[in-house]
Amino acid sequence: MEREQDPPTEEEQPIATDVAPSRPVGQLDEQPPAGPRSATRRPWSARRVPAALTALIITVAAGALLFDVVRVRAGQTAAGWRRRLADELATRPLDDPAMQIGAAVIAVLGLWLIILALSPGLRHQLPLKTPDASMHAVLDREAAELKLRDAAMRVPGVSAAKVRFFRHRVKARADVRFRAPVDVKADLAPALQEALDRLALVRPPSLDVRVRPRRK
Repeated sequence: MEREQDPPTEEEQPIATDVAPSRPVGQLDEQPPAGPRSATRRPWSARRVPAALTALIITVAAGALLFDVVRVRAGQTAAGWRRRLADELATRPLDDPAMQIGAAVIAVLGLWLIILALSPGLRHQLPLKTPDASMHAVLDREAAELKLRDAAMRVPGVSAAKVRFFRHRVKARADVRFRAPVDVKADLAPALQEALDRLALVRPPSLDVRVRPRRK
């Protein structure tokens, strides 16, 4: 015999939800409006080590000079290093090799500091496209190289691959174990380009693909 079921109580009633049935992204009628793109520049490096070294050198030199000036103002004689430095600067000609070497070293250090101040650094980080200008995302250069290398290894005929990311170009080198190198390159270039497009880089570099038969 079939047992009659009691009608569900109020607590057992199914709860209605407002969740709409999901659809694939490609079937959406309208895409959400995209906000302003993020900045195209790399994030700037803090450069704590150069800044700390520069501040330390300036602090030590200024502190030693200030301490010696205070000693002289107090009625004592100037320090020996200060007198020797003043004599050397007063007696050595400008064409002296020591003076030229010292000036060259100072100029190189100054140029290095200027380059650090005007360049963002962090070349191992690649900026990514974001839907909002207030959102910033980066991808590690080694991770991008590994992603493209995996895409190259999935191409039939490739036995080994090496990918290097540069500022404006990506170099991909592949060893062909079987199949004709021309056919492998014809399949490898689109596969790497598709993987590069999926990274969504702000400035996608150009792709340089080369293949060679594997040496036995």
